[in-house]
Amino acid sequence: MMAGTIAAAVPRLGPAGRGRERPHVLRPSGESLAGVGSPRMSAPQLPDLQRAREGAVLLLTLDRPDARNAYSEAMVDSLVRALDDADRDDDVRCVILTGAGAAFSAGGDLKRMLQQEGMFAGGPVDLRRRYVDGIQRIPRRLALLEKPVIAAINGAAIGAGLDLACMCDLRLVARGAQLGSTFVKVGLVPGDGGAYFLTRTIGFPRALELMLTARLIDTDEAERIGLVHRVVEPDELLPAARALAEQIAANAPLAVRLTKRAAYRSYEADLETALELAATYQGIVQNTADHREAVRALLERRTPVFTGS
Repeated sequence: MMAGTIAAAVPRLGPAGRGRERPHVLRPSGESLAGVGSPRMSAPQLPDLQRAREGAVLLLTLDRPDARNAYSEAMVDSLVRALDDADRDDDVRCVILTGAGAAFSAGGDLKRMLQQEGMFAGGPVDLRRRYVDGIQRIPRRLALLEKPVIAAINGAAIGAGLDLACMCDLRLVARGAQLGSTFVKVGLVPGDGGAYFLTRTIGFPRALELMLTARLIDTDEAERIGLVHRVVEPDELLPAARALAEQIAANAPLAVRLTKRAAYRSYEADLETALELAATYQGIVQNTADHREAVRALLERRTPVFTGS
């Protein structure tokens, strides 16, 4: 079975650790993230978002550095489109998400909130619709993304910026960054679904304390409580993220996608449901050319060549 046909065989992926369907700056074009001489394939650029592919790894960079990468309508549209494209592209096996400039993301644009402009315009009914049809498209799209996503948190991840990091599957952070769920400090609630994602990332008690106090935490505490997987020096962030992405991308792509799906779908399922999923997915991958190639390569002591079939 080809990797691109699995949607017809099994349900689409639910969010990372989140139950059912319903966790350093990109260098200029042409400059390698993994070292001098590494190839880069450029994709058409989108408003408020940079994207570039190197091998099987897609790099997405939130690109409003003057606004600390706070969301705009264009950024939301661009990010959703880029994730759509990544899901359809069999050559993409892993995604890295980072921010341009000094911040990962400041979340909502407070200046536009105060002026009640754009996505923040209107009364209660209109605003509810704008959230559902706007920023909430991002968690929904990430929840259905079959490729693993790594957040490379290059600087402050505040409010909806922290929530975005929690929507990714894995998180690396540059030492010195600050992170916080600061909505109540500015009289708001996590309108992008942050209460859902943060509790599933670090557990309910810790998440509730961070949300109610709105306090900022440093990278050491973030690692200690499991909010991030690893803290690295700022100039090592993207190389470390890329190394992790390439380690994932080196595996059989369909097996990676179904393993991600099995983990998330099993998280809140009962044992029988989880076992049924495992049997179904194993039945699929054990009949793939990639499985046979992996076994032969292991027996022959060579590196396997996976085709996604």
